[in-house]
Amino acid sequence: MEMTTQAEVSRCADMFAAMGSEPRLRILRLLLSAHPDGMVVGEIAGELDITSSTLSHHLDKLKNEELVCVRREGTFLRYSANTIALEQLLGFLYAECCTRNKAVEPNKIVCCK
Repeated sequence: MEMTTQAEVSRCADMFAAMGSEPRLRILRLLLSAHPDGMVVGEIAGELDITSSTLSHHLDKLKNEELVCVRREGTFLRYSANTIALEQLLGFLYAECCTRNKAVEPNKIVCCK
């Protein structure tokens, strides 16, 4: 069985840290609900009632950890959840808790509401 490298652990820790604030977790969940189209900054700000400067800070942190993708559409920035990175992050947890040591039975993992 392949062991996790220190670089992978470090990357995952940084990604979890980026999601470790309530506003960023709310942003990520909102972007997941808008997948695959994503949302422009104004839509995110309006939906979550976050000021533009605060939102910009949180989006930059998520983008720096590759949890969100951004693309320019004229004068607008459209953000979307980076589902590939999230899949890798969930796989990192799943590999330890559900395959290697069976701390959590795989059939006990259910989709949240």
